[in-house]
Amino acid sequence: MRRWALVVVVLTAWEVATALAGNPFFPRPSVIAARMHQQWLSGDAAALRDIAPTLVRVFAGLALAAVAGILLGTVIGLSARVHDYLDGVLQFLRTIPPPAVVTVFVVVFGFGLRTQLAFIVFSVVWPILLNTADGVRSVEPLYLDTGRVFKLSKAELLTRVVLPAALPKVFAGLRLALSLALIVTVFAELLPGTRDGIGFHLTESYARFDLPGMWAGIALLGLLGSAFNELFVLAERRVLGGRI
Repeated sequence: MRRWALVVVVLTAWEVATALAGNPFFPRPSVIAARMHQQWLSGDAAALRDIAPTLVRVFAGLALAAVAGILLGTVIGLSARVHDYLDGVLQFLRTIPPPAVVTVFVVVFGFGLRTQLAFIVFSVVWPILLNTADGVRSVEPLYLDTGRVFKLSKAELLTRVVLPAALPKVFAGLRLALSLALIVTVFAELLPGTRDGIGFHLTESYARFDLPGMWAGIALLGLLGSAFNELFVLAERRVLGGRI
């Protein structure tokens, strides 16, 4: 309840301040809300053109990154030798700012969906991979010894002992990746050749000097990010139960 009260206070203060300032670059929240309703809730195809493509890119990129990150993280976490060999390389790669390598993806894949997905996967895979590897490496030896006492096979140890024990850290990595995925997806939609998505909407609005439309896109991103986080927390609590 207090959180919603704070939101109301902030919006009220924002409304009053922008109304008094009268600066066209900073429209009132009521104007932004009206523009959002007109843009995406009026029944035309704008929602399909702007929101749906962004959601597809976010979750497709996140799904690919999750598969790659969990698989590679598990392999690296299971072997101390592999971890020692690759740790320096992984730490180097994850520190590269994703926008710095976007040209590489454009050269390899050209403009379009493949470049966008490659860029998203490269940007968000690292928290998943590194958290998974750390989670696998942090499994209590007692759990493994208990599994061996019950004569579990290596596959059974992995699926019934190691991965369940590593799940909290895996989910921590996924949560970071989800927040980052929305950000880098919007950046990918700013690239030439994009004709839809929220990022394209921001570029188009700015080019037409449609400032309320631009702020509506920014507000929409904030709402989507908050919704993603809340839904992920609910899913995390449901899956992990008493482990968090």
